[in-house]
Amino acid sequence: MLAALIRKEILALVRDPHALAALFVMPAAFIVVMSLALANLYAPALDRLAYAVDAGEQTPAARRLVADWARGHGAAQPLPVDAAEALRSGRLAYLLRLEPGLADALAKLTPPAAPVVRLRAEPGLDAGAFRALQAELAATTGELRAALIQASLSGESPGTRQSIAPFLAAERAGDDTLRPTNAVQQNVPAWLVFGMFFVVTAISSLFVQEQANGTLARLTALGVPQGLQILAKALPYAAVNAVQAALMLAVGTWLMPRLGSPGLSLAGIHWPALILVLAATSLAAIGFALLLACLVRTHAQANTLGPLCNLLMAAFGGIMVPTFAMPATMQALAHLSPMNWGLEGLLTVLLRHGSLAEAAPWALHLALFGLVALTAAGYLFSRRIAP
Repeated sequence: MLAALIRKEILALVRDPHALAALFVMPAAFIVVMSLALANLYAPALDRLAYAVDAGEQTPAARRLVADWARGHGAAQPLPVDAAEALRSGRLAYLLRLEPGLADALAKLTPPAAPVVRLRAEPGLDAGAFRALQAELAATTGELRAALIQASLSGESPGTRQSIAPFLAAERAGDDTLRPTNAVQQNVPAWLVFGMFFVVTAISSLFVQEQANGTLARLTALGVPQGLQILAKALPYAAVNAVQAALMLAVGTWLMPRLGSPGLSLAGIHWPALILVLAATSLAAIGFALLLACLVRTHAQANTLGPLCNLLMAAFGGIMVPTFAMPATMQALAHLSPMNWGLEGLLTVLLRHGSLAEAAPWALHLALFGLVALTAAGYLFSRRIAP
């Protein structure tokens, strides 16, 4: 019985080319267009990045460097005990390390044996932002060096600048397989999540059609359990979501490099974590779609309310605009969107190579949302087809 019901759902979907285009072509087109359009503009606002300072000594020179940096980048966060893990997981965007002997090294004309100012960035930080931070830190350190030299060597111009490279080191946290963030790495997970949630239009439209032509009533009269009817509608779209995921990842890894754009790297990722997040996202998307399908009454409502809800969740959830570019209020609202949970889970796995444990909180949020939505959908479904 279940196989027959699933076959019915697949035939209905295959016979609707518009729904297939919305499910597969639309998110792939968004990935290509948005990645190419934002290739040279994708960079966060540097003054909104969370950072901390690890000062090896509290000297006037170190305090001045920290104060000069804070004027353009905001106050530093308290140095966490697990600073290395905070960087790797993205809780900190970067860390400034001021080595002991900073003042003496900068005041000398000869380069030091090792850098005394270190910039260490999280692996997912945009490459343009990383270079901009490095350049700003070099300029700030150079100004401090000029002031120290002027104070120690009479007659040298305060504007004297020598290369700051021997004094400064900058690197990213993580292993060698991690790659700096680019537009493709943001847009593939974002529009993949959006595409998964777009099953709401196909499911709700088919639901309205089957109610109008009496299919649901006949299945109930034949004794088909309501839970089985819900399951038969969910399983085919779980397979659709799996195909969507494979297609979108292929677009990012294979197609985008052939269009002259940086590609999505899957090297070194934790595959069980990726599968967990994708499965949880699919559950949330299908649960939401079935809930909405049980609420709408007409094709007009199905074709309007579903896309509208998706667009709102995408706008709030960081799909259309990355959350780090949003004001603080919008960033707080973003965490209420299920699409944001799916996006953050995928970014944790694809960008930061997070483990199963690190991906689990996002997957748990999505799974709970999906189960609650499915439960509500089952209740509404039973009331809607009740004689």
